[in-house]
This record gives sequence, structure tokens and C-alpha cells, in this order.
Amino acid sequence: MDDSESVSCGTACVNCCGFHWRGMLMILIPLAFSPIVLFNLGNDALLCLYIVCVIGIFWITEVIPLHITSIIPAFLLPMVGLLDSYTVCAQYFKDPLVMFLGGLMLALAIEYCNLHKRIALMTIKVVGCSPRRLHLGLVCVASFISFWMSNSATAAMMCPIIKAILMELHDQKIINIYHSSSDNVANEREKLPSKIAVGYYLSTIYGISIGGCATLIGSDTNLVFKAIYEARFPETTQKLDFPIYMLYAAPMCIIATVLIWFITEITHFGFGRPNSEEGKEVAAGSQNADAISSLMNQKYNELGPMSCHEIQVVIIFLIMITMLFTRSPGFFTGWADILNDSEIESSMPTMFAVFFLFVFPIKYTCGRFCKGKAKYPKRETISLVDWLFLEKSVPWGLIFLLGGGFALAEASKQSGMTVMLGNSLKFAQNFPNYMVQLICVVTGVFFTTFSANVAICNILVPVVCEMAVAIKVHPLYFVFPTGVACTIAFFLPVSTPPNAIVQGYANIQTKDMVICGIGPTIICIALLFLNGQVAHVLIFGGTDLPGWAEA
Repeated sequence: MDDSESVSCGTACVNCCGFHWRGMLMILIPLAFSPIVLFNLGNDALLCLYIVCVIGIFWITEVIPLHITSIIPAFLLPMVGLLDSYTVCAQYFKDPLVMFLGGLMLALAIEYCNLHKRIALMTIKVVGCSPRRLHLGLVCVASFISFWMSNSATAAMMCPIIKAILMELHDQKIINIYHSSSDNVANEREKLPSKIAVGYYLSTIYGISIGGCATLIGSDTNLVFKAIYEARFPETTQKLDFPIYMLYAAPMCIIATVLIWFITEITHFGFGRPNSEEGKEVAAGSQNADAISSLMNQKYNELGPMSCHEIQVVIIFLIMITMLFTRSPGFFTGWADILNDSEIESSMPTMFAVFFLFVFPIKYTCGRFCKGKAKYPKRETISLVDWLFLEKSVPWGLIFLLGGGFALAEASKQSGMTVMLGNSLKFAQNFPNYMVQLICVVTGVFFTTFSANVAICNILVPVVCEMAVAIKVHPLYFVFPTGVACTIAFFLPVSTPPNAIVQGYANIQTKDMVICGIGPTIICIALLFLNGQVAHVLIFGGTDLPGWAEA
């Protein structure tokens, strides 16, 4: 066999196995140390630490897909005796996971009826259509929609809207949306966006990431650290219910959204620099706002009047939000407090709403039939959302990712691993509490830049919980800002799905994303730190370790 055939054979082998040599190396290295740990005199804490490190390496390097890695705890934890199978499997469908799944289905129902486009276009029309006000409108509407929808879905929705606006600005010769180096490129998808276009795209995507931090259902990371915290402190009197969470996080997210818009205006739109190229283009664009306004009106009119389908989804969505807010708010008696025979958590309102999406029809032709004005329908009436659509659109792999993280967190708790690591961080009591909190926030932001935020949250938050107990500080003082920090990822496409979506859609270079992300990252770290000082005291009281945390 000649050389070409051997190369071909080797390539075929690599393709068949699905791994390259670096991937195999990442598997063999942890396996090489497994005998040392597995026979470590029955020390469950070290054994669990080893398993967490191995799975963490797999998550970070993505040697195999994230959701496939997340299946490992389901068989490995019972195999080594850290948890029984019933306990492990229960972690893969906990209350926060069901709440996340229900919230995601409601968000997909909004997308299914095109209500999200109506909300986006209506808001932009209200804000105004000059380049600066349009910029503010895009950032704010993306942030608000991300309160209730997944970040990925919001990003996929907003990118075509941004492109349509930019193309109209370009066609009207208001601003140039392509970089000068792309003038000779024939394919539009390969052209590099101009500085202003990059500002439009990235600030909107950053607004989506920020908006996802504002509510429990806005981002999967929020539910992860809520579940880990409440599992570690089951006797807590200060649970992260929907209204409490939003009271803590939403004001900070609103301020962060406005500041991100402002800092991008300075860096990419020439604000305060009227003689710059970007400043001149934006100033000229303000004089041609009517052209953009006509485009927005045209796109909105194409949607037609609000349909019965949209109205029903809005009503069901508002009912769900109302039920989440009034379940057990703490400052007045909620409906779940009245029905106190059994504990009712946040998954109940979301699944209640999802059920009625399949009960009510898109159109009430049955009413016309009852009045004798229509023929009897020959086929089944379509419900407000189609199960096949949900089956294709729900990221089922993410369910395993979250469940695997919960299983590791439970194993870390029962094996004593988190206590061991928390006690090893007792030296932190020699530092001021605010300094330790800042270190936790920066650590969360740093690690989530290079890996999936859910994975980092599952690894970092349990350790932070035990550190808080070890140094006698209220756990939420560290846990809340650290958990939110795991969603703050603005530098790289691999950091979060919205970043990857916008880079692929708009052909944005990684260096442009890194440069644009510096200002928003600094702003968010500062706001998380300040919010951790002020909001914590206002909502949860002092920073002393409460009695329920010592149990």
C-alpha cells in the first residue's frame, strides 16, 4: 500500500472513531490517575473530587459533546457507591429542571405564533428610528424579550431584524455597513461588517445575555444555582423564589442594559466624537430617520392585526407570570401558602400554562359550527402549539446537561467534597467579605469565558456555598453574584450560544468581539459587585451566617 493509501486509511480511522489524538489524550490522562484515586482508602470526598475534575475536563475541552458527558454521572456515581441510582436519576428531573422546560415551551409558543416579532417591531417603532434611538431600541427590546425567552432563541430572532434594518440604512446611503476591506468581496455573507454594524449586532447580543440574568426562566444558569443553593440549604427561610430573584437581579440588569448601550455608543457610534467617521455617519443618519421608520411600519403591517392565536398565548403567558409572582412572595400570603397541604414549587405554574397551550385551539371554528354558520370540521382543531414543533425545537440535550450538573452537586454534598474544599478556603476569612465576593464574581466571569456557563456554575457554586459556611458569611452574599456572573460572557464565540450565533450570522471577527466585550464586561462586574453589597442587605438582611445555614 502506498503513502497516499495509508494517509487515507488513517484519516478514515480518525473519522470513524470520532476522536483525534488530542481528544484521546484528554481521556487517557484522567484514566491514568484513576487507580490512585479509586483505591484511596475509601475517601469519598477525594473520589468525588476526581470524578468532578474528569467531567469538568470533558466539559471544558468538549472532547465529547456536553450533553453526552452529562450522562456519565447517571452510571458512574452508583457504580463507585457515591449515590444510589434512585437518587441520581431524581436529579435529572428536579423542580428547577421542570420549570426550565416549561418556561422554554412557553417561549417556543411565543415564537410559534410570531408574537416575538410583533413585540420587537412595536417596541422599535415606539422608541424611534434615528440610528442612536434605533440602537437603544434594539438593545432594550432584545434584553426584555430575553427576560422570558431563552437567549439562543432571542438571538436567532433578533439577528434577521438587525440585518433588515442595516440593509435599509445601507441602501438609503445613510451608513456603510461593510468594512472597506470587503469592497471587492462578491459574496455578502463573506463581507466583514463595519464598526457601526458590529456595534449594532454585538450590543444587541450583549443585551440578550444581560436580560437572561433578570428572571429565573431567563437563563438555565439561574435555575442551576438556585437548585444547588436550595439543595445545600434545605432549611433555608430565604428561598430564591421568582419575585425575590427578580427584585434582586432585574434592576441591575436594566441599568446594565442602558450602560452597555451607552458604552457601545462611545466606542462604535462616535458619541462625543462628532468629527470621527462613525460620528459623521450617525449624524447624517439622524436626518434620514423617516426611511427607517417606513421600513419598520412596512414590516409591522405585514404581520397584520393581532390574531386569536397570539392573544391566547399572551393571556396564558401573563397568567403564568402572575402565578409565579403570587405563589409565595413572602411579603403577603400567596396562593401556594393557602394550599399548604403539600409544598408547591415554581414548576407547577409553568406546567399548568403549558398544559393549556394544548387545550385551546388556534381558531374557534367550533363557535361558527354551533351557530350553524359553518360545516362540521372534518379534521382535528390545531392547538396553540404543536407537539412536533416542540419536539424538534426543545434542546433536549440541555436537560441532560443540567441534570448531570445537579447529580454532581448532590454527590459533592453527600460525599463531603464541597465541605472539604470549603474548609480549605478558610483563609478567605482573613480578607474583607466584599473582597472575597469580588474574587468569586471575577472567577465566574473568567471561567465562563472559555467554557459552557452551566458547567462552570455546577462546579463553582457548590464550593462557594461551603466556603461561605466555613468563613461564617451568609451563603447568598457569595452565591447570588457568582451564579449570575456565570452568564456574563462577552469575549468569545465559545462563551455562550448567542455569541456563536451572531458571529456566524454576521461574519464578525473574534478580535472585534473581544475588543467590544471589554467595556460591557467591566460594567457588569462592577454592577454585580455593587448590587451584591446593596441589594443583598435590602432583601436578605445582613451578611452574618444565619442559623439555618449552620445545620
